[in-house]
Amino acid sequence: MSLYLHIPFCQSPCFYCGCNRVITRDQAKGAAYLQRLEREIALLGPLFDQHREVVQVHLGGGTPNFLRPEQIEDVLAALRTHFNLSDDPGRDFSIELDPRFVAVGDIGHLARIGFNRVSFGVQDFAPEVQGAINRVQSIEQTLSAISDCRKHQFRSVNVDLIYGLPRQTPRGFAQTLDTLLTVRPDRFAVYGYAHMPHLFKAQRRIDGKDLPDAAAKLQLLQLAIEKLAAAGYRYIGMDHFALPEDELSRAQENGKLHRNFMGYTTHADCDLLGLGVSAISHVGRSFSQNPRDLRDWEAALDAGRLPVWRGMELSEDDEVRADIIQQLMCLGRIDIGATERRHGIDFLSYFGDALHRLHPLVSDGLVAIVGNVISVTPRGRLLVRAVAMCFDRYLNTMDHSSEQPRFSKVV
Repeated sequence: MSLYLHIPFCQSPCFYCGCNRVITRDQAKGAAYLQRLEREIALLGPLFDQHREVVQVHLGGGTPNFLRPEQIEDVLAALRTHFNLSDDPGRDFSIELDPRFVAVGDIGHLARIGFNRVSFGVQDFAPEVQGAINRVQSIEQTLSAISDCRKHQFRSVNVDLIYGLPRQTPRGFAQTLDTLLTVRPDRFAVYGYAHMPHLFKAQRRIDGKDLPDAAAKLQLLQLAIEKLAAAGYRYIGMDHFALPEDELSRAQENGKLHRNFMGYTTHADCDLLGLGVSAISHVGRSFSQNPRDLRDWEAALDAGRLPVWRGMELSEDDEVRADIIQQLMCLGRIDIGATERRHGIDFLSYFGDALHRLHPLVSDGLVAIVGNVISVTPRGRLLVRAVAMCFDRYLNTMDHSSEQPRFSKVV
């Protein structure tokens, strides 16, 4: 099993953010949240076989280090009471950290209680970009936190960057990359900024005139790919890069890479259980989600019931298409013969409409179809989302008449 715990609190808003978060400096809110989170853990634990080993725990947010390390230790203790947390050195216990709020001793404390992976948000070091997104973060804070992780032998350090931010330039982004490459993180996640102010209130503080256009965004992504490739990183796909010896790189080589709503993972065979406000679970053939509104999540737990807001059971068609999209995003290709054998389908007739939508991408050199393999070309890897969208039945049957888009642009 894998467990995801959502910690929604942040001390200040980052204007680009589209995550579910609560802005507050009141530490008491964190304590009250943890009391209810422990109730949810206690409700869920008995529903699962106690012999099932939890090999992956991830704390995301929000800002998980809004909580003190002692509070995070209490959360892990609650998990150990109700779930079989792995003690194997190969387990993945990870946490997202904001370097601006990492105090002396925090990293060491997290290492002692079992965390071995960490992800730091950086976005861009350029002062003009940081001012525009309301996230002023020094190079010294960031590099010091990464150095502490090395000192305490964290197995993996990831850094998050964003391209397409207001006032961002290739020169400034290049300097950010060069600075981070001096400490050589194990992984980089380089996300495209999705400007959707009609959905995310904080983004209304960003002046649309300051945003780079699609061509400029692609230039920034291409810059990241070239610099990271030159430094020895592999482009895993969908914004992620890893060193050749990293587990993501090895999993991709072995065909065992998987992607879920948290990103790329090596734990494809795990059920994912999400806890906390807005958290998403994928158990068996079902998806479910907790309420996105904090008060609704609190009310459910105060009433002594599981805080499940909505869910769906996957159909056989859903599973076939999920397999196709996983192949594209993780391996960059679809093995037609293996897919037919695995699902008992005739690929060409089953995906006739999808192949028709794929033809323009083949003409543009983004996709190649050779024999029984559909592959994303090196050029197409930048737009693998567009390739995967061809196989998304829901996306292609939706009503697109609304003036306000529900999903971000590919570029």
